[in-house]
Amino acid sequence: MEVSEEGIADMGAAKSPEGKVKIRPFVNFRVLVVCAIGTVFGVSLYAGIRFGGFAFSDLLFFALFLPLCLFPVSKKRVLALCLLFPIFASVGCLGLHFYTENFLKGVEDGTYEASGTVILIAVGNGYTSAELRNVTIDGLPVDGKLSVSLPSEAVRTGDIVRFTANIHRASLPTGTQDSYHFVSNVRYLADAASFVTEGRSSDPILRLNALLYDTLHAHMDREEANISYALLTGNSRMVDRGFMTAVRIGGIAHIFAVSGLHIGILYGAALLLCRPLKKYACLPALLLAFVYCTLCNFTVSSVRALIMCAALSVNGFLARKNDLLSSTGLAGTAVLIPMPAQWLSVGFRLSFGACLGLGLFSGSFSRGLSRIRLPRFLSDLLGATLSVEIFTFPIMLEAFGYFSVWGLLLNLLFVPLLPSAFLALMLCTFCALVIPPAAGFFLLFPEGVFALLLYLFALSDFGYVLCGFSLGAGAVVWLCAEVLLSERVRLSRRLKAAIALFAAGVFSLCVFVENSCFGGVVIDVSAGEDSYLVLIKTPEATVLLLNDTELELAEDFLMRRTNRVDAAIVLSDDGMAALGTAAFAGAAALYARTETATGFHENGTVFADSFTVGELSFRYETETRVMMTARGHVVCFDSASSVPIGADLDIQSTAGCLKYFLGYDIILKL
Repeated sequence: MEVSEEGIADMGAAKSPEGKVKIRPFVNFRVLVVCAIGTVFGVSLYAGIRFGGFAFSDLLFFALFLPLCLFPVSKKRVLALCLLFPIFASVGCLGLHFYTENFLKGVEDGTYEASGTVILIAVGNGYTSAELRNVTIDGLPVDGKLSVSLPSEAVRTGDIVRFTANIHRASLPTGTQDSYHFVSNVRYLADAASFVTEGRSSDPILRLNALLYDTLHAHMDREEANISYALLTGNSRMVDRGFMTAVRIGGIAHIFAVSGLHIGILYGAALLLCRPLKKYACLPALLLAFVYCTLCNFTVSSVRALIMCAALSVNGFLARKNDLLSSTGLAGTAVLIPMPAQWLSVGFRLSFGACLGLGLFSGSFSRGLSRIRLPRFLSDLLGATLSVEIFTFPIMLEAFGYFSVWGLLLNLLFVPLLPSAFLALMLCTFCALVIPPAAGFFLLFPEGVFALLLYLFALSDFGYVLCGFSLGAGAVVWLCAEVLLSERVRLSRRLKAAIALFAAGVFSLCVFVENSCFGGVVIDVSAGEDSYLVLIKTPEATVLLLNDTELELAEDFLMRRTNRVDAAIVLSDDGMAALGTAAFAGAAALYARTETATGFHENGTVFADSFTVGELSFRYETETRVMMTARGHVVCFDSASSVPIGADLDIQSTAGCLKYFLGYDIILKL
């Protein structure tokens, strides 16, 4: 049978110089990518089992990746995979295990005298929330960091503070939620009534950080100074919450906190300035990027960008072509081996997900867009933005509960402006630091730009987002389909079309199954230290049970699970606060046991000991305890109990997204 050259290429084959048909591999074997995927497998497997949330569907991606790397089967490929993948998987698994065990070591809860060096601050309302390193407790040095609230706005990075307070241990994460302390190695939490500043650290980077903060806030309005400080250091804790919510929902939060994009801009600008050094120009550029990473406390995205810049420099120095996927694999392995907990960080997943999206799709999208006669710069920008948005879609939805429909448009507007704006801000700030008497003049321009930005975002409404549902196993199906459909995998066009149709069907089915109750009752529980949220879904109604949980937590909980709330039931002694949260969370009807003068429009508020919502019957026993009767079964909800839910079937509460049958057609999700 004769095969045309086009057919050969379409099947992933090529003609050798001798005219023989040689089957090409599905993917080019990249050692660094195999090492990174192996490390991710080990870390994610351990995290899923230890912290909850493990699902067998998570293994689908790895089950797909390994066969792709094996074909066509050869001794070298088999040997490499059999050695590299299990070795790095073991390293990742053991690394996270030892990190977790070390995280649990240290002093027990109690009242102690503690001291440490401030490395991160959030100032506001008369207090400073600070993270400390070089921590001592009762005079003895301890591993890990300490997070403390101090009653003053005068605390700066580099200060050495001492205080006596009740110190308690940070807890392990549950799934990928509540993982900040664990990822950042913050082992101790405290709230100090008073403190003393014993001195200043000799670390020049911490001193520069403090000088930068004071200079910006001395010559700019507070909000504009906070945005400038966030852009320069990555510390966005002090930026106005409403503004940050707007930029997050708009899909451009990465612009207002130091990301790999900022490191790349700085590195590229330094290369341009040092061009007379020719191939040695990369050395001062890398040094500047390293110093800047230090100023930003080595955020995961900045470290990733630094490593990738180093790989680019080495390849350029050796006159070799740089491969984006290989450098991404190198960065991922280099970050996860010493810091395996970073896998639980949303920043890690988004940063590396963006790079993988660029490596898999940007070339295809750019070429496709250029065929419709778009200008080269526009096709490249649009192709890169589409690549990032598509690959990070499931990460964003699972991490934040929503996906911005504005991201593509706003990134197309802001990303081209970022290099000029970022470098201009750095130049203005540098001049302000070097010439203090003229600091107000140099900072006048960035202050005006950010004031205009605040005004524009205050007028804008980015409330329309994709939310109210979970992807479940569909997230893995989405990522697997992306890999198979990318230009990096050599499959025939017909096969890719079939894969696309099949994946679309499976993805839709997974999302439908994850978010449907199939005529029964689904109970979704999220109970934390200070919050109690339960969502009950039936075909007729969606009911929310809550205590005086902060509105932000309630909105985040609902965005991940539903687009509507038919009724909200208050389980709290503080009826005022709980009813306020329930009302602003968008509940159509409110239920409480004791009548409370709330001060807001009370139509639809029912105060009663018992009531029904659809097929569900509820009866209060106390202010914090209610009994629900559904499908012939009785379920107890108690926001004041350490066991947040009970039933006539004994259930052991476990972290993660596990499902249990409480009875016929009644499912509990924890």
